[in-house]
Amino acid sequence: MQIGFLTIDWIDILDIILVAFLLYQVYKLIQGSIANKVFFGYILIYVVYLVAKALGMELLSAILGQFMNVGVLALLIIFQQEIRRFLMLLGRSTSLRENAFFKKFYTPKSTKENVSSLQSVLEATKTMATTRTGALIVIENEDDLKKFIDSGDVIDAEVSKRLILSIFDKHTPLHDGAVIIRDGRLAAARCMLPVSESGTISPTLGFRHRAAFGMSEQTDAAIIVVSEEKGEISFVSHGGIFRNLSVNDLEGKLKDYLLKV
Repeated sequence: MQIGFLTIDWIDILDIILVAFLLYQVYKLIQGSIANKVFFGYILIYVVYLVAKALGMELLSAILGQFMNVGVLALLIIFQQEIRRFLMLLGRSTSLRENAFFKKFYTPKSTKENVSSLQSVLEATKTMATTRTGALIVIENEDDLKKFIDSGDVIDAEVSKRLILSIFDKHTPLHDGAVIIRDGRLAAARCMLPVSESGTISPTLGFRHRAAFGMSEQTDAAIIVVSEEKGEISFVSHGGIFRNLSVNDLEGKLKDYLLKV
């Protein structure tokens, strides 16, 4: 196809569509963060570089060309969090377990292991919400949480309401950090979670919620947060949050997400 002095074939059109799609996905990942402004600044400089090169402005092209070479390395450093998140999402999308067809032949680990522990978690959450006891509970799904378990104090005990309430009592040394439940057992307490730096998180949410967001951005775990200030129950997964839930609502979210019912 001839457009003026340009010759365009279907490969060029496909190339443009793929680049546009890639840029849109990158924009979605960094939307609302400080990296957003850096990204658009870099794109602006790149456009100026292309224009200068097309017009034969050799000195400006040489200066901007050197900047672009160094800028690629700088972008990798600045956007390392976003790049990691993009690669994780890409990896999940190619997983057979995420495919609608293969899901029929796969029984999730949580269905077999975590059913008995959910009731204890729900009962403890209800009590902590009533008493306004801050809590952060992580339930492993498919992604391995071993490195986060190792960051805390290993317990490896049967999940019970009394045990969870004891851990999050503010007078105990284990109440800071998160509890991680793995294979239906309370694996560890006082675990350190990655804190999200996303600018889209409401400023009214505190450290526990930011840690829950950070964990949900890096893993497929289900995270329960109980607010110490309001006694509000929140459910966080895959970077999304459901706030101000009742215990019945939380039970429904957990079963839908973990038990695939």
